[in-house]
Amino acid sequence: MVARAESRQDEKTWFLRALAVLQSPRPVFAALRDDSDEVAGARQDTAGAIVWLGGIAAILATTVASKLLDDVEMDGSLVAIWAFLSGGLYGFGLYFVVGKVLHVALRRLGGRGSFRRARHVLAFAAAPIALALFVYWPVRIAIYGGDLFRTGGADGRGAGDVLAWIFYAFVGWALVLLLIGVRTVHGWSWARALAGVAFAAAIAAALAAAVNLLYALG
Repeated sequence: MVARAESRQDEKTWFLRALAVLQSPRPVFAALRDDSDEVAGARQDTAGAIVWLGGIAAILATTVASKLLDDVEMDGSLVAIWAFLSGGLYGFGLYFVVGKVLHVALRRLGGRGSFRRARHVLAFAAAPIALALFVYWPVRIAIYGGDLFRTGGADGRGAGDVLAWIFYAFVGWALVLLLIGVRTVHGWSWARALAGVAFAAAIAAALAAAVNLLYALG
């Protein structure tokens, strides 16, 4: 009973750290240095929740989401279900693929951490994207409604849509947290940490471009 209570307390601590990383990231990432099975197990549910919520926020920004209501059989409820399920799959797909890319990039620069720890650093760095699901998308949906998910809707998608570009501020925030996380966990200089994040980001961007190209050709 005592062990179970301690386990729940540890999990609660990591949930609070998921909120704290938005304001005071260094202590949170410093706690990620401990990659023992017990500690990693206590934080994996929190990491998974961030990834799932971030995946939903991210998939809503895709061109696929912008065309959902072109199908007359789709309605708001089905869009919500689609976002929840597809967003989770999308988030975890990126979590493992980009996490592996990050792990390889950091190993190339002399990092000795595990793939698991690289994934957890990535997950906690993605907290701003998860936050966007609660502070960005509700506002955008309230303003444009179903037009967000319909081709030719009055949602102003494009270079002139300021609200659309605000989402990328959350992505930029996540990248800054990832840089802080890599530097803190590995004890590297800013330059070395930036090189690792840039290397991983370049590979991830190349993979994303290849996937988009295949989608366009298909």
